[in-house]
Amino acid sequence: MRTPVHNARYLCAALLLLAAAAMVAQAAAASTTEPSVETTQVHALDGHRVTLDVFPAGGPLRGAAILSHGFTRSRSTLAGHAQALADAGVLALAPDLPCTFDFRCNARALAALVGALRAGGTFGPPVDKVMLVGFSAGGLSSLLAADAPGVVGYVGLDPFDRTLPDEAAPLGLAAAGRLRTEALLLRAPPSRCNADAVAAPWAAALPALWRDEVVAGASHCDFESPTDWICRLACGEPDPARQQQVRQGLLDAAARWMR
Repeated sequence: MRTPVHNARYLCAALLLLAAAAMVAQAAAASTTEPSVETTQVHALDGHRVTLDVFPAGGPLRGAAILSHGFTRSRSTLAGHAQALADAGVLALAPDLPCTFDFRCNARALAALVGALRAGGTFGPPVDKVMLVGFSAGGLSSLLAADAPGVVGYVGLDPFDRTLPDEAAPLGLAAAGRLRTEALLLRAPPSRCNADAVAAPWAAALPALWRDEVVAGASHCDFESPTDWICRLACGEPDPARQQQVRQGLLDAAARWMR
């Protein structure tokens, strides 16, 4: 018969084994569920020094997304969307666009970033599927880059359009008619900061339109994540339910294009 001392030793050993197993299980769970660690990097893109935030994919890499901010905004205003995509297995990059008024300049920088992702090395293994996401003026720049090799989808978040001097048609509308990449438009009805919903005609022009979704009652700020007091003051208050609708649209796009 085992003495109480022997029993205590066996009990201690069993408890230690259980504790070790629990620690291993916790570590494995943490490796798959903890959010990715964001880093900030600086790269030369089409002759410009561009600062960008990198959100590594959580879990197996499905593809990449590049998120472009609006006029006078910064990469930080799309960090929430970038993190959500990263959590879904998408390597997400949020750059500060190099050119304030030159949308074609921004598009060239975005195309160079797509090329770097496809080549591999700079951001890890080569990525063969890239989606472009752009808010407001960033939506126009992203649209102009969406025909770059490797781009499998374009998301316009309440995008902006403009007719340039000496050009007959709005820049984005003309590009939309030529684009063969599948596209998702998530838009607000006419509202402050986008009073004419100027990108609405893109829906009829895009040959590969997947979805044109108008978020009822949305303000321009509903499409940023996070937004800030500057946008709220200028463009109207966001709403959590509307913001979630926008976020779900992005995740739907990633699920569709990153299969």
